[in-house]
Amino acid sequence: MDKINKQKAVAFTGISGSGKTTAIVKVANTLQTLGYKIAIIKHDPKDKAMFDKDGKDSFKFAQTKADVVVTSPLKTTYFNPSPMSIGDIADMVSPFDFLLVEGLKTLDLPRICICRERIDQNYFEVSDTIACDDTIDKNLLPKDINILDLNDTQSITDWIIQNAKEMKT
Repeated sequence: MDKINKQKAVAFTGISGSGKTTAIVKVANTLQTLGYKIAIIKHDPKDKAMFDKDGKDSFKFAQTKADVVVTSPLKTTYFNPSPMSIGDIADMVSPFDFLLVEGLKTLDLPRICICRERIDQNYFEVSDTIACDDTIDKNLLPKDINILDLNDTQSITDWIIQNAKEMKT
């Protein structure tokens, strides 16, 4: 496959526990195997994610509400006490070939709805395709939307390569 020269993005949506994170990890690994540089953004609408432990220096720094960067020989972690736009985040993690976004259903991005075990039809109106497994009765899905096999990572990856939206930079 020819690599793209433009940064593109696609989003994943679905109910909690549907397999969004697992799907994103599999797609990211597949795209990286193909030579693409990947960036991932996860929306945390309830601000539940914890990145450090009380009592640690980096936790104390983050509590000051200043921008904090923790760097080590293997990684860099950035704590920002303010929300950032998708464009600002994309600029920060650039360069990338594909940006995979979990959540943020109000963003104008091509979107894959992940369905496993349960369906929430509210996600269908903001989705361009549905990826589901055998736990979902396909007769309950809209007839006018593309359906992918959730267990076929290659078909999901191919859909992303074909449908991801170019980011405005």
